[in-house]
Amino acid sequence: MNSQETPLLQVRDLAIGFGSGEPLIRDINFDVSRGETLALVGESGSGKTQTCRAILRILPKAARIHSGSVLLNSETGDIDLIAMSERKLRDIRGNLISMIFQEPMHSLSPLHRVGAQVSEVLCLHRGHSKRSAKEIVLQAFERVGFPEPEQVYRSYPFELSGGMRQRAMIAMAMVAKPDLLIADEPTTALDVTTQAQVLGLIRDLQQETGMAVILVTHDLGVVANCADKVVVMRNGRIMESGPVATVLDNPVHGYTQKLIAAAPSIPHEAEPTCTRVVRDPILQLENISKSFDLRGGSFLSKSTIIKAVRGVNITVERGGTFAIVGESGSGKSTVAQIALGARTSDAGGIIRFWPKAGEPPIEVQTLSPPEKRNFQRQAQMVFQDPFSSLSPRMQVIDILTEPLEIHQIGTRLERKDRAIELLEQVGLDPSMLRRYPHAFSGGQRQRLSIARALALNPSLLVCDEPTSALDLSVQMQVLELLEEIRDNLGLSYLFISHDLAVVSRIADEVAVMRRGQIVEQAAPDVLFTAPKHPYTKALIAACLEPSMDQKVDLEAVAIGAGNPDTWPESFRFTGMQAPDLVESEPGHFVRVQL
Repeated sequence: MNSQETPLLQVRDLAIGFGSGEPLIRDINFDVSRGETLALVGESGSGKTQTCRAILRILPKAARIHSGSVLLNSETGDIDLIAMSERKLRDIRGNLISMIFQEPMHSLSPLHRVGAQVSEVLCLHRGHSKRSAKEIVLQAFERVGFPEPEQVYRSYPFELSGGMRQRAMIAMAMVAKPDLLIADEPTTALDVTTQAQVLGLIRDLQQETGMAVILVTHDLGVVANCADKVVVMRNGRIMESGPVATVLDNPVHGYTQKLIAAAPSIPHEAEPTCTRVVRDPILQLENISKSFDLRGGSFLSKSTIIKAVRGVNITVERGGTFAIVGESGSGKSTVAQIALGARTSDAGGIIRFWPKAGEPPIEVQTLSPPEKRNFQRQAQMVFQDPFSSLSPRMQVIDILTEPLEIHQIGTRLERKDRAIELLEQVGLDPSMLRRYPHAFSGGQRQRLSIARALALNPSLLVCDEPTSALDLSVQMQVLELLEEIRDNLGLSYLFISHDLAVVSRIADEVAVMRRGQIVEQAAPDVLFTAPKHPYTKALIAACLEPSMDQKVDLEAVAIGAGNPDTWPESFRFTGMQAPDLVESEPGHFVRVQL
């Protein structure tokens, strides 16, 4: 039987465990029909990835399938993928069912050229020669948007950007024209504009081939834009499932309601706002540029000057939050490092810091080493990845008291009391003092990172992507914590992010950076409801929201994310000669030709 009414894939009563213990994932039931997209949604540890790996039986060694069936409706009838032999299953993998993994750099061999790796699928499963496989692969590379397919074919994975590697993985998954594509968080590591384009590409290829898609994600915005049905998972169980419109518009289960409520969104209607005038600045960056000398691969090769930051001017108000948004390589993190004195700016840049209101500022770039240490007591950083920024060999008490020891503040007992106070301040229990970082969840580790940054009672925090590695509900908790601490302690934030929805919630002023320059700046309600620059419009258009009414505008994304010489005439430029940043209306700055 191979009728259209029969689902392509049927998962029944699937249970997965680890070691000799009871199943951690159980009672998993869902169907996927031809041409349909099913989204498996859940936070880290929900079991969605292991469920998909069980379909192809590529689980970790410690995992085993306790019970259940996975039926694939093929030309010869239903095949139980759980019961079939490993040898026969090899003919299914990459042929009838393909999988795109979350991090393509870990999935592509660094020792082989990209073209050879994609061609291998055709040689193994379709019996093609290397020559005929190459022709098909080059066509696939062109189809997934590579402007120079031949060059990509000859490249190694490390020579490609994250977005290009993910496109190569899509080409590898699609080249054999599978019946089912499993995409495991295929856009998590990508910039928002690249994410929108990759999702659009998967959707277009699906419409062309009629394949089914299982999309694994924690992002409800992706679900709203791409899926037909959704299965919500938590702790190895299905909490709720059904058509996307039904689940998102009328969620029944409390956990689904919590996920939807935790998803940040950008404003779509402008509110009356006064022109922002900074009367009490705490930090000011004036004419900040940063160049890097990229040396050639050999002694005789010429070096190349990379302009990472060009002419940035920002002012952070005391007690306020100034946000810088932009994609990878925009220069936003370099600006944050320069602001703290961790990097030096090019000649001509000035960094002013006001320790107290009404006092004259200090110029950070001229400070002596002892003076810089004193400045860095007042200006601290919260890093993107707390797991790498917290020493795995140190207990919490040592992590929190180390800054106090370095600056010779307090006695040993006073430092311990301060550590307890810091834990309580960030919502953690003092009994955790003797634990190591690996014993904490991602959200708890980020709270520890914030506590450490607060140890010296700073007046300014630079937050570099502090929520990007967190699940939605945890992200919301950390944002609420940052807001509470800012308001209670009178802190000021320089907030770095690529997520416009996060920024719209926490920021008083937002600057959008692209390739080292600020292209637009305004208050969030103005910037997000009345953007002027095509790149800002692309970032907003690429934002995925958990609403069936807010679909991605791929045309706007393509325009703004393209080369500047393709932008509308008043924004267009070639090379490095961008228009000036001008005040187009009170409080709203945009890089445009007047």
